[in-house]
Amino acid sequence: MEFLKLLDKPFELSKDQIDFYQKHKFIKIKQVLDAETLAHFNQVISEIVKGLSTGIKPLKERTTYGKAFLQLMNLWRTSEAIKPLIFSQRIAKIASELMQVEGVRMYHDQALFKEAGGGITPWHADQYYWPLNSDKTITAWIPLQETPLEMGPLEFSAGSHQIKEGRALAIGDESEAFLSKKLRVSDFPHVIEAFDMGEISFHSGWVFHRAGANTTNETRKVMTIIYMDKDMVLKQPENENQINDWHTWCPNAKVGEVINSPINPVLFEV
Repeated sequence: MEFLKLLDKPFELSKDQIDFYQKHKFIKIKQVLDAETLAHFNQVISEIVKGLSTGIKPLKERTTYGKAFLQLMNLWRTSEAIKPLIFSQRIAKIASELMQVEGVRMYHDQALFKEAGGGITPWHADQYYWPLNSDKTITAWIPLQETPLEMGPLEFSAGSHQIKEGRALAIGDESEAFLSKKLRVSDFPHVIEAFDMGEISFHSGWVFHRAGANTTNETRKVMTIIYMDKDMVLKQPENENQINDWHTWCPNAKVGEVINSPINPVLFEV
């Protein structure tokens, strides 16, 4: 498929874009992917999600977290068809250059499908869950369609990686309530914008973010790839979620050593 070549074609970042990310720890970048590539992976990923989402409770019977999205992880290990996107040199190179590191490796991927009528994604910081010893982490948030405000696109508190309060909160009602108040009185801009077709955002593990409800009749389909510095070291876990992540996403990695398991391959290096 000729259009898949785009996934390994370098995307040239400007100095201004890198500087913006370094200051705010998030950025939205337009025209990273084209409509044909996205249409292909929309179909591929939708089929995988449908096949793996059997036995899901109705929305009204789920918790706030459960209402936020259908969440399925490490799909690259489930289907060869998705690997060209997850292993994209184009996207991994952007992640590496934004973080200013010499390469990135896989932490894990995840599909986040916010169903029609799906609820909010509460304020949170991803790295609460990760047993990683530095903040050299970044998530590529890849909408598989245009994502207007009504669908619940990702929102950011720009520069909020500087805030220590709230880092010990798992995603849920408590994090939404506490961080809504905390961030409201801070000087960090709350960025809420639609995503154009082909636009991708990148955010650091410690920047606070959320998403609104999906008030449309269509599913908001998003694929994410979580990258870490290729030299990332496993730290001693600080909570039960980090212990779970260690054994799930970094199997057999050792505390104090570079994470180099078979499911944490290097995806880009200089």
